[in-house]
Amino acid sequence: MRYSACIEWLFAAEEPDVANRVRAARAAGLDAVEFWRFSNKDCVAIRQALDETGLTLAGILCEPIAPLGDPEAHEGFLEGVRTSLAAASQLGAKVMIAQAGDVQANVARAAQHAAIVKVLGEAARIIEGSGVILALESLNDRVDHPGYYLTSTEEGLDIIDEVARPEIRLLYDLYHAAVMGEGIEVLTGRLDRVVHVHLADTPGRGEPGSGRMDYADRLEWLEKQGYSGLIGLEYRPSGATVDSLGFRDRVG
Repeated sequence: MRYSACIEWLFAAEEPDVANRVRAARAAGLDAVEFWRFSNKDCVAIRQALDETGLTLAGILCEPIAPLGDPEAHEGFLEGVRTSLAAASQLGAKVMIAQAGDVQANVARAAQHAAIVKVLGEAARIIEGSGVILALESLNDRVDHPGYYLTSTEEGLDIIDEVARPEIRLLYDLYHAAVMGEGIEVLTGRLDRVVHVHLADTPGRGEPGSGRMDYADRLEWLEKQGYSGLIGLEYRPSGATVDSLGFRDRVG
């Protein structure tokens, strides 16, 4: 497996400078890095660190986060797609992560679903030809994101299929899916819709092995089913980041 360090959390305790976390990830033998917001970071320094280390930037957040189930928020979201695409191009990121936002009160779920499909189709036309993928992420609403709309991987996959554009794919988060009680078999026959995977253990969102998730079995399933993308390590290390990476010796 190939691993990407989410440097919002990994190496953060050891290194306050984000660009130096890129260098730390390289020293630890990781294959890529990723982070959330680009708007609060020194993108020039990060690009320099990426060029220096040869690491890939796996992904950034598509800013700003908007409730995609609300048509009134679409104009602002699409402008954010344009701005985020410019940042992704500057940094060499191939994935922008889109979150669906919160459930809209007193609006039928089917209407919200349709609104998300519509706006993602419009976003696809903006990024067409750029080589960048917009990845819709499902999250849990039981622990980390109360009120979030897209908590079902199956619905996320349905949305991807309804948009039917190669620029729009799914980010599959093993931690969020496990919190929601989902088995990885939900991806059976549809794994090609997944462009990126995130990993943290449950409960607690720590490094693999800190909780009770059968993470090795899930990673093995992904590999056997043909997933060849990166595994994004999006967890809070319980100690030194380098020590938390020991789980790699227990999986392929």
